[in-house]
Amino acid sequence: MRKERTAALCLACGTSILMAIAGVAMAEEILPDPSLPGPYPVGVTTMVFVDHSRTDTHTKGPRSLMTEIWYPATEDTRGLPKNKLSDFFLKNRSPELALILFTGFGVDLMEADDEFQNFAVRDARIRDGLFPLLLFSHGNGGLRMQNAFWCEHMASHGYIVMSPDHTGNCAVTFVAGVPVVFDPSSEARSQSAADRPKDLSFLIDMMDRMNKGDDSRFLGRVDLDRIGAAGHSFGGFTCTWLANTDSRVKAIAPMAGVAEDRTNFACPVLLFYAAEDATLGENRQQLIRDYYENSTGPRYWVAFRDAGHFSFTEMHQLKPDFGDGVGSGVRVTNGEPLEYPAMEEVFPLVNAYSTAFFSRYLKGSDKYSAYLEGNQAPHLLDYRHSLE
Repeated sequence: MRKERTAALCLACGTSILMAIAGVAMAEEILPDPSLPGPYPVGVTTMVFVDHSRTDTHTKGPRSLMTEIWYPATEDTRGLPKNKLSDFFLKNRSPELALILFTGFGVDLMEADDEFQNFAVRDARIRDGLFPLLLFSHGNGGLRMQNAFWCEHMASHGYIVMSPDHTGNCAVTFVAGVPVVFDPSSEARSQSAADRPKDLSFLIDMMDRMNKGDDSRFLGRVDLDRIGAAGHSFGGFTCTWLANTDSRVKAIAPMAGVAEDRTNFACPVLLFYAAEDATLGENRQQLIRDYYENSTGPRYWVAFRDAGHFSFTEMHQLKPDFGDGVGSGVRVTNGEPLEYPAMEEVFPLVNAYSTAFFSRYLKGSDKYSAYLEGNQAPHLLDYRHSLE
């Protein structure tokens, strides 16, 4: 009898251990990975918003913002033809545009159209639900779709993302069908510094109106109590200025750029830093480091050791030998040759940390909090964070 009881006890213990091991294995297996696309198919649409309260210094008319919007789409979107690069550019109906892109960036639009990777579907139906709003601001002389990889990834995780062309400071945009090209003058840059945060606040106002019925597609689908912003380079400056001036913005994620002027030290911030950035210069790199150190709210530091200024952009796809973060170059620290990390390494990490960050600070969800607790790629990154 004692032997039978001992055998039964051993069997029960063994079963419990196996179940515990299986439970751990299952937990590890289903641990969510924020670098992967989210559960929603994604739609994308182009809209033009006109701010009649401001006069544009370039067009001398009301300020007009051609804007891309990515959003969670209905299930019937799956399997439909994907958006093409030329769809962002009037569906390649403007011969001037192709020439501007080739002259300014060396980008052959027809070739890039065949190779450009994205998974959003043009003008798909928006799905039912209530989704936080994110705004993305492009860099100096950039384009509203320069971080399409990020915008569509965030939309797949349940965000509506608006990204405007900052007229006069983007490579090219269109106002009433007429191309408006980048103005490189110092006066224009100063004007853009004033315009940019106002552009984003204006878009929040426009989305508020659409959410209330001005555009039935977005009626009741935008959670305007949960708004975040991100941007690259001059766009990083822009989202930090926005945190200063618009209290509706609850969290920001600047990439390779922050503003020197600061009044909001408590806003949660996710900073992306490229240690081999040849564009910003040491003084502006120091501004980013100081922004982290001087923050009093939750702050996260994601520093790519071998990345350059454009590592965080679609320039990987548009011109793979562009330099300063794309293809090859030289280190700013010692002048040695450098192969920058590929987009297959950079994009998933940028997407993952962004998803985990905004999930916590906009959605109030701990689904990806474990990801934020440590360095997920020690071979590429220096990472630190503080909640105070």
